[in-house]
Amino acid sequence: MVIPAHPLALTEDRKLDERRQRALTRYYVEAGAGGLAVGVHTTQFAIHGTGLLAPVLELAAHTAGEFEREVVLVAGATGPTAQAVAEAELAKSLGYHMVLLSPYRDLDEQGLIERARAVGEVLPVIGFYLQPAVGGRPLSRNFWTSLASVESVVGVKVAPFDRYRTLDVLHGVVRAGRAGEVALYTGNDDHILADLITTHRVVVDGREVDVEFVGGLLGQWAVWVRRAVELLAEAELARGGDDAAVRRLLTLDGHLTDANAAIFDSANGFHGCIPGIHEVLRRQGLLEGRWCLDPEEELSPGQLAEIDRIWDAYPWLRDDEFVMSGLDRWLS
Repeated sequence: MVIPAHPLALTEDRKLDERRQRALTRYYVEAGAGGLAVGVHTTQFAIHGTGLLAPVLELAAHTAGEFEREVVLVAGATGPTAQAVAEAELAKSLGYHMVLLSPYRDLDEQGLIERARAVGEVLPVIGFYLQPAVGGRPLSRNFWTSLASVESVVGVKVAPFDRYRTLDVLHGVVRAGRAGEVALYTGNDDHILADLITTHRVVVDGREVDVEFVGGLLGQWAVWVRRAVELLAEAELARGGDDAAVRRLLTLDGHLTDANAAIFDSANGFHGCIPGIHEVLRRQGLLEGRWCLDPEEELSPGQLAEIDRIWDAYPWLRDDEFVMSGLDRWLS
């Protein structure tokens, strides 16, 4: 399924804009997203350890509950073990289904495994290979084998933006013998469509095991979500043997990666990734401004011009008509 990483809607004085926060949730659900990830990097990690985390999680859960179909609710958890467990308990009390567990720099790999076990006693866990530029760290193939062996781990968001490290996760899951149980979600915003159309044949101890990414849990999919849902459906056709879909998506992969480079500010070490997401949503009318909790978190020099460029270059990636058709209803 498509799982957007849910942004944080703020007013100009950097207070929670509940009306536009609800509108974002309604947009994602009506666009066809199967789940929502809230309290994750795109929501701004700064809300953790503050009084803002609970109302943001609650608002998303309550708004998703307006719809007849079930929406999978994923809560981001961060920090040392005690904090991560407490955040999982909060999420559980609000009706969340699982936790996306961010890495924590002050624990070694064994400590991270024990932390995952502790959180998994509260809610099922999605592991998270977060790229170093936004707070992640390199993790070994043995780590991913050990993490995938934890029964409460039901998925991994693979987002190192690195092919070598992506393969470490795939090999780890296969070595753990849980390739059929641990759902792999791409978070590689620089390689989205190629990840989704590829059947990866992993060779471990002489065994050949085919593994696939079943969806995406992505900051990039916080925007243009209707198109993301359509692209995932086409990726399923491609994996099923539709050669025309493969060729089309391989072409679009470069377009989407180029667009992501501008939105996520790859030229400046991803400094402007969250304001970039906000700028796209502002242009569509979903957000009022680009404001982040940190006043210093703004677009990098030249990033706005790059967003202008990709906006004009790739209109087929956008879902402006869909947003226009629902915006008034979502904001009501």
